[in-house]
Amino acid sequence: MSRSPGRKQENHKISRELFVLTYGALVAQLCKDYEKDEDVNACLDRMGHSIGIRLIDDFLARSAVRKCRSYSETADVIAQVAFKMYLGVTPSVSCSSATGNEFSLILDKNPLVDFVEELPAERASLCYCNLLCGVIRGALEMVHLAAEVSFLQDRLKGDAVTEIGITFLRKPEDRKNRK
Repeated sequence: MSRSPGRKQENHKISRELFVLTYGALVAQLCKDYEKDEDVNACLDRMGHSIGIRLIDDFLARSAVRKCRSYSETADVIAQVAFKMYLGVTPSVSCSSATGNEFSLILDKNPLVDFVEELPAERASLCYCNLLCGVIRGALEMVHLAAEVSFLQDRLKGDAVTEIGITFLRKPEDRKNRK
């Protein structure tokens, strides 16, 4: 039996849509389970962290990226390879600090919110896509890069773009001295 040439792309799209719908149901259930948005945000971050810890092996095996030599190179790999591989989007990267350890990933389109119109007024402090922050943090942790990851802007909250901030917690020279 042969496959049609466009079959793989179609399966990818269907599985991404299923993931987005399932993710929406997960967030809705967490909102029912927890009264406070902060608790939902923390739960999403913990879940994402666990996913990131496991996902890094798949990423390294499938992407064949080489060892990154700088924080800016790491941020570029996250944006250009990881986001493209798993979410089908490529955010732009901008450096936010003179020290070179703070970066922003700016998403013109966030596939996790494809079926979300807006957050309810009573959930104004909910960070709907906080799972992404946990995934990035967990994956970076597994390659020995401590980082703080958070949403700086969110289209669901009326901002012009969706922006994820990544702050690497060690100075670049700390990494060079480790063997």
